[in-house]
Amino acid sequence: MFEPDRLSELITSARALARPEFAASRRSLVLTPLLSAFSALLATSAQAETINPTETQITRSEAIKWSSWLPGFPPDSAQMATLYGGLDNPGPYVVLMKWYPGFMSAPHTYANDRLSVVVSGIWWVNSGADFDPADAVPVPAGSFVRRVARTPHYDGVIAGGKEPAVIALFGTGPVHFQLIDANQPAWRRAS
Repeated sequence: MFEPDRLSELITSARALARPEFAASRRSLVLTPLLSAFSALLATSAQAETINPTETQITRSEAIKWSSWLPGFPPDSAQMATLYGGLDNPGPYVVLMKWYPGFMSAPHTYANDRLSVVVSGIWWVNSGADFDPADAVPVPAGSFVRRVARTPHYDGVIAGGKEPAVIALFGTGPVHFQLIDANQPAWRRAS
């Protein structure tokens, strides 16, 4: 609680500061620290060092190189972009897989587990050696899928899908991709 004399003094001070001759100084009191902070931020960002590429490597989306996943795939069916390592190399890998609507992989296996995150679109997945796209399960963007080593599975985007699905794949190579039926192509129409 304020004493009456103190309250009167505060009200008088507030009225005095509201007078036009003090407006410029009030504005200065508020704006000066803000402008100082803003100019300090600009100076800091202008002086920021470039990233050391031996410590941090960046590949922007426009620089990612997409290519056909396997020889013999039809155009606009499936593409892959290797970001780190490689499917046929020993050690960890990160690749992006892009499936276009109407195409899926044939049932196949891998030697090691594979971890997958759907980046965009809807990825359709199923387990087993019998190819039946009608039984595939939709996996929307942001979802995680683990493929267990040496278990048959297939995936892609069903016919009628609205957009390609992009999946980030993580694992340890070499992958040893093996078709369940090596007499058939590695891709299927997902009608």
